[in-house]
Amino acid sequence: MTPTLDAPRANRRTALAVLSATMLMTVLDGSIVTVAMPAIGRDLGFSPAGLSWTVNAYLIAFGGLLLLAGRLGDLVGRKAVFLVGNAVFAAASLLAGLVTTPGLLVAARFLQGAGSALASAVVLGILVTLFSEPGERARAIGVFSFTGAAGASLGQVVGGLLTDALSWHWIFFINLPIGAATVALAVRALPRDRGAGLAAGADVPGAVLVTAGLMLGIHTVVGVADHGWTTARTLGPGALALALLVAFTVRQATARTPLMPLRLLRSRAVVGANLVQLPTMSAMFAFQILVALFMQRVLHYSALSTGLAMLPAATAIGGVSLLLSPRLNTRFGARNVLLVGLVLLFGAMLLLRTVPERADYATDLLPVMLLISGGGLVLPALTSLAMADASPRDAGLVSGLFNTTQQIGMALGVAVLSTLASTRTAAALAAGGTPPAALTDGYHLAFSAAAALLAAAFAAALLALRASR
Repeated sequence: MTPTLDAPRANRRTALAVLSATMLMTVLDGSIVTVAMPAIGRDLGFSPAGLSWTVNAYLIAFGGLLLLAGRLGDLVGRKAVFLVGNAVFAAASLLAGLVTTPGLLVAARFLQGAGSALASAVVLGILVTLFSEPGERARAIGVFSFTGAAGASLGQVVGGLLTDALSWHWIFFINLPIGAATVALAVRALPRDRGAGLAAGADVPGAVLVTAGLMLGIHTVVGVADHGWTTARTLGPGALALALLVAFTVRQATARTPLMPLRLLRSRAVVGANLVQLPTMSAMFAFQILVALFMQRVLHYSALSTGLAMLPAATAIGGVSLLLSPRLNTRFGARNVLLVGLVLLFGAMLLLRTVPERADYATDLLPVMLLISGGGLVLPALTSLAMADASPRDAGLVSGLFNTTQQIGMALGVAVLSTLASTRTAAALAAGGTPPAALTDGYHLAFSAAAALLAAAFAAALLALRASR
């Protein structure tokens, strides 16, 4: 039995608002932490390496559980999984705001990631089932992408404001009213759905293999900054994670009720969109982290000033995704719009690799923030392409796969580009460079690598995705 949605009885605009609010809360949580990390480190006594786990713990749980959460939505009902995910996220946010030790904060962030995985994995599955007509779906995805950009924008500013005016604890408390309102509205606004039942796809061994493989793999990647690429602490867990994922693939080819039917990989749109998303999200998320660090560590901006400085970027992404992207996707095709967006992002990274250590915001950084508007073209186009061939029974799984690729890309980007930056900075300091110059040199190398990632994404889009109107 395939999942069914009682769509005619649902207020689809309210449902879209609920789904978008979850996206807002998830992205808000990711961006709001970045500007508060120095204050968190000082208050709780984190070591420099340990502080990164306020982000890493969230990414590991989020990325590791997405695929399983997406399949659970198809089997037991997406609405139920969505409600549980939001409730877990809100409860974990309360815990994160109350903690007084580094260990408890990392644990709370892990729970936040688990809640986000449950809620986010089924959001796109619900959305594409509610909005089946192409033009209508493009507009809905544009609104959905806009709220994601709004979350990034709001997170940077509100994170700085709350950290400077009150304390970093409030960056987690802000999730509580959003989470409570989302759950309350979702109970009535989201359409009732019936999953296919656990018997239709309860592949427990497959679930264990893929969840363990993804969590261990992301854990290995985010630990590269501390241990390096060629050490036993990286190669050993990395090899085990790869073995678990290979075993999962073999299991899916032979299981009677696979967790992820391999027939999904016959869709060129699904495979191509995920291939493009991996390097794209690596570059975009690393941009968000590294630019914030550059402003605070080199330019000595406060947390609030950093958030305000990055506001034009998020606002531009949001405006483009809401006002332009749906029309352009419908008229010119998502692939063509995607290619233009990737070119704009590539240009932004090229500019960043030349920003001086005494950068002037108006002439050196503001043009970058405006070019990042290409993200408003890229994200809706990728979402449309990834979900284009998803049938109602597989929509949750395809959504989970798409979000999994997104989280892996984000984890890879932060690990690889941060390691490149810190290695180059250490070498520059050893050669007698001043700290600001050494830090700037390291960030330049990271932004050059981000430009290379976007060039790879452009090539993948050109070769793997079909042009269509």
